[in-house]
Amino acid sequence: MGILYLVATPIGNLEDMSYRAIRTLKEVDYIAAEDTRHTIKLLNHYEIHKTMTSYHEHNKQQKGPDILRDLIEGKNIALVTDAGTPGISDPGEDLVILCQEAGIPVTSIPGPVALINGLILSGMDTRRFVYEGFLPVGKKERAERLQDLTNETRTMIFYEAPHRLKAFLNEVTTFFGGDREVVITRELTKKFEEVLKWTLNEAIEYYKSNDPRGEYVLIIAGCPLEQVKSKENTLYEALTLEDHLQHYLNQGMNKKDAIKAIAKDRDKPKREIYQYFID
Repeated sequence: MGILYLVATPIGNLEDMSYRAIRTLKEVDYIAAEDTRHTIKLLNHYEIHKTMTSYHEHNKQQKGPDILRDLIEGKNIALVTDAGTPGISDPGEDLVILCQEAGIPVTSIPGPVALINGLILSGMDTRRFVYEGFLPVGKKERAERLQDLTNETRTMIFYEAPHRLKAFLNEVTTFFGGDREVVITRELTKKFEEVLKWTLNEAIEYYKSNDPRGEYVLIIAGCPLEQVKSKENTLYEALTLEDHLQHYLNQGMNKKDAIKAIAKDRDKPKREIYQYFID
């Protein structure tokens, strides 16, 4: 039985390739690449002469079982994406699942990850963050995803293509507000790397007269905790105490715990809420 190697490749600067990654690509039986035309440039740069096969979103259903069969027969295979770490916003995760189900060993050769590079350059909170990648294509699904994130307090990380950037900025502004801080990074590790820090309104204004170019990683500040609490307080104040209690009972909470939760939501003494329900 062989091993599947998830090999991280540069997101821009070819010098970011690790010694271990180069050695692994030279030693495996073949390389499964998202785009062989793209990967051949990397292989030529490091004088790696290796057979490749394509494995991407549009052929994963057919190619996945083929690669799996080769692994079962004892071949060692490297999986690479066009840039960065396989399994992040690409079908690498599907191949990993197939291997896990078949009991095939999978290991990673760590290296560049665009979302982490963008985050650490942003100057935003790196202790707690959530990676969202590309938003869904469908309008309804995109709106639902953004609605779910309106009260997200962690730093949020998104990917976006240049031709969709302006629409993306308008959409997130609708849900998060124009004063929300955003850091827009593009061409990370490349010659024209750019890190721009604005509010969403300022970003929209900038791109009215500047055409987006390159691949983008956008880091958006989370919703301030005070604002989330204010929204929740407004919501709870609109409820009667009876409806508020029923809200928690419907979630399976007992009455005693529900009263504690109501007191906390409304910033009221627990005994005051308790007294209301026993009178």
